[in-house]
Amino acid sequence: MTHWFHRNPLKATAPVSFNYYGVASGPAASKICRSSRARLLELFTDLSCNPEMMKNAADSYFSLLQGFINSLDESTQESKLRYIQNFKWTDTLQGQVPSAQQDAVFELISMGFNVALWYTKYASRLAGKENVTEDEAKEVHRSLKIAAGIFKHLKESHIPKLITPAEKGRDLEARLIDAYIIQCQAEAQEVTIARAIELKHAPGLIAALAYETANFYQKADHTLSSLEPAYSAKWRKYLLLKMCFYTAYAYCYHGQTLLASDKCGEAIRSLQEAEKLYAKAEALCKEYGETKGPGPTVKPSGHLFFRKLGNLVKNTLEKCQRENGFIYFQKVPTEAPQLELKANYGLVEPVPFEFPPTSAHWTPETLAAFDLTKRPKEDSTKPKPEEVVKPVKEPDIKPQKDTGCSIS
Repeated sequence: MTHWFHRNPLKATAPVSFNYYGVASGPAASKICRSSRARLLELFTDLSCNPEMMKNAADSYFSLLQGFINSLDESTQESKLRYIQNFKWTDTLQGQVPSAQQDAVFELISMGFNVALWYTKYASRLAGKENVTEDEAKEVHRSLKIAAGIFKHLKESHIPKLITPAEKGRDLEARLIDAYIIQCQAEAQEVTIARAIELKHAPGLIAALAYETANFYQKADHTLSSLEPAYSAKWRKYLLLKMCFYTAYAYCYHGQTLLASDKCGEAIRSLQEAEKLYAKAEALCKEYGETKGPGPTVKPSGHLFFRKLGNLVKNTLEKCQRENGFIYFQKVPTEAPQLELKANYGLVEPVPFEFPPTSAHWTPETLAAFDLTKRPKEDSTKPKPEEVVKPVKEPDIKPQKDTGCSIS
């Protein structure tokens, strides 16, 4: 079965030449990061790029960038080059006016953020294609866990090192980073649920996984609730519709568990609740399509992953009602059953991430070629109001029609 995931745009950045105009006295010093950075930026929009290519390119650039951050003797001292270059990056939600910091740590975090976004977009493209194979489903699952691990590592180990704290509502602020982490975990669990359904696992396990996934989406939405609606509304519609969708899934499969336990009246009420939540998710799909803001323009309610649940809820409810009319004759409760479901298997944790060590290209001779006494007067680290960084031209990937094949 194909999946559909909301994606915010990639971060864009101003070009960095790494020409230090008299500071770097040797050609190796002046060129040390330029080509590696350019290569990594190219791969973000290259549809032929795979995780191995991305990891190699990212490790190459990050290991070089470490020489601008850490001292070569591996002491706790920072490099004398940390504040030599001004870096400008846009945000995924706030348009083309960039944030700027004269700090190599800001570059490490911002580029790392984009690498994590690339893994989410790669997973989305792979999950949205026709006839997703078992190996592809595993790659989607792993890519989302890797992305979550990168976001988590940036939040815990590098963002606190910034001299200038992240501005409110910007990508590096805790609310946004947390939302990205939780969304990655929730989407990876969607793949787990599809796998559990394909293998015909017990309805109780599927219901519990769906309930935990809905809770993830609810938590991500709550994290964004205090952000400016003008740029967070579309993302929040996605999180809310997925929360309703997977709560409907949970009630649907919980109803199957109740029916198997001869609690047909309660099963009907559980399926009625699933039907109500599915209708709410359908309304949110329409609102999502009509809401302006960063993200794709699609109609998720027309996607097979969405329609398939609608048919399952309808058919299961009809089955329960038939059984109750012929066999059980049980009263249908007025209150929906409380879902107190806990999954013991299949819960997703981020894959631990670390940046690579400093590149072997950095030697005492390379470092000595940077003579900070020749440094020109610093430019202002704040971008001018009219300064615009061109957005990344991302491939327009539309959801493909699904043949009905389930992820296995």
